[in-house]
Amino acid sequence: MELEALRYPIGRFKPSDSYPPEDVRTNIQIISALPSKFINLLGGWSEEQYDTPYRPDGWTVRQLIHHVADSHINAYVRFRLALTEDNPTIKPYKEDLWAELPDAKTASVDLSLQLMKNVHLRWVLLMNSMDAADLARTYHHPETDRSILLAEVMALYAWHSEHHYQHAFTLAEREGWR
Repeated sequence: MELEALRYPIGRFKPSDSYPPEDVRTNIQIISALPSKFINLLGGWSEEQYDTPYRPDGWTVRQLIHHVADSHINAYVRFRLALTEDNPTIKPYKEDLWAELPDAKTASVDLSLQLMKNVHLRWVLLMNSMDAADLARTYHHPETDRSILLAEVMALYAWHSEHHYQHAFTLAEREGWR
């Protein structure tokens, strides 16, 4: 399988020019479903399977799950900042270095699955309460020097959810673990 397809199994994220209500609902549903999808996929995997990279020179599934939890916690906090402040500047983090920290390389996958499950419950509750004015709120990302609409961020994290789920799913398919 080509490296680009292993890196981006659903393609790269492409922002839209608009985010109609039906797209917003779909994005919330995708984000909402992710913890259960991971729990169902990974149930019964061995420690050795968790420590398998999903692609050459890629993270292990363990690092991947911890990354998704870390990323989605940050996204949830960023939503709350954008909903309570005027275009706040968010704090970027070095996800590649976070994935190399000891907890990301050794901690039980279940810790991050449960964390993800609970963060998603709160985040989805928040997203479902948002109206058009809330979706139009922004935060400033200093690495891209852009103010980003929460509707776009929602679409990005729906993509992010499926992007990383497919990393683990396609690994399981390739290895015959399903």
